[in-house]
Amino acid sequence: MSTRPLLRASFLVVVFFAVTAVGNSVGLAAAGNPVTGLLVGGTTAALTLWLYHWLIRRYEERRPDEIALAAARPALLRGFGLGVGLFTAVIAVIAMLGGYRAAGWGSIGGMLGTLGLMIGVATCEEVLFRGVILRLVEEKAGTTIALTVSGLLFGLIHLSNTGATVWGALAIAAEAGLMLGAAYVLARNLWLPIGLHLGWNFAESGLFGATVSGGSPDGLLRGAAGGADLVSGGIFGPEASIVAVAGGLAVTVLLLRRARRQGRLVAAPWR
Repeated sequence: MSTRPLLRASFLVVVFFAVTAVGNSVGLAAAGNPVTGLLVGGTTAALTLWLYHWLIRRYEERRPDEIALAAARPALLRGFGLGVGLFTAVIAVIAMLGGYRAAGWGSIGGMLGTLGLMIGVATCEEVLFRGVILRLVEEKAGTTIALTVSGLLFGLIHLSNTGATVWGALAIAAEAGLMLGAAYVLARNLWLPIGLHLGWNFAESGLFGATVSGGSPDGLLRGAAGGADLVSGGIFGPEASIVAVAGGLAVTVLLLRRARRQGRLVAAPWR
């Protein structure tokens, strides 16, 4: 990579890392109220996508087809449905193994506030990790290395969360980093991974009231962990459960097999 593209790539990473950090912090502060949670989350998502569109047009001198509005609705809905369905299956298995139980009702307001938070989180993180990091690494090194790098970085960033452990970061990298990257590789747009990310996070906290990567937003239910940490995920939440890792990796394999059949994988240039 020549100096100019490298500087451009570094600039995009720094900008969207900052956007993600600020957006997630502001969203978390606003999530306690359903109105402010939804308003701040939706605004954060819209501004992040606008900024991505503007920077790609300006610095890469191309149209950012990966966020073309024509594909937004169907891809978001498919991703959201897959995310909710997958996490529901994961938490059901964890519950059967004694790692989760519903300890009571939360509130609809809490659920909506969490939905707003997760709209912002999913959009900011997918733009950074899939729209910038995975895409740019894939252009130079192919799909396999891009998935590995973006997945590991996605796990690494969660080490700053409450209750974080090396195992929790590796679990996030495997189940979510790879799965969301595979969704981008298959769809070749950001809408599918944004929807998948949102559906998973919303189901985890907004519906089942489980801890999300060490944080505990409000939800429709109040969840309680129990049993072995390997099953429940312990204080980090179900994302550190071996059940979630297995489920995420299974979906990753299915998405990549479909992407391979459709010729969506990019080989490393030296191959």
